[in-house]
Amino acid sequence: MRNFITIMAAVALILTGCATEGCIDSDALNYDITADLDDGSCVYEGEAVFWYGQEVAETKGEFATAYSFYVDGILVGSQAVSTYWTAAPDCGQNGSITVTWDLGSSTAYMAEYEVIDDAGYTVWWGNLLIEANTCTALELTL
Repeated sequence: MRNFITIMAAVALILTGCATEGCIDSDALNYDITADLDDGSCVYEGEAVFWYGQEVAETKGEFATAYSFYVDGILVGSQAVSTYWTAAPDCGQNGSITVTWDLGSSTAYMAEYEVIDDAGYTVWWGNLLIEANTCTALELTL
């Protein structure tokens, strides 16, 4: 019995010694398909896209001609108020205001957003949850 325990301990030691460390989360940017032991190095990013419909464009267009979009105080894009969507665009779709956020080792981040018109007035503001490997569509409404 003692020999069996010794052999099992030796086998366990050999198997652990052969483990390849790396990021084992397939949702991470740096996923390592050859790794079988997580080393805590996984990094993530997420995306969000801002959009509004025709009613917002027509109503708000009476007072402004352009919007500037900020996430955590960083300008992420601008567009004419007259640019609107009939449904949520995909992240990165041509003409969309999409933000790609480096989440580091976290899988989610709560950011603050603000949309300012060309007269300098804040039109929308709030919080935006950005999650790893996700395109969050945030509709701005009246």
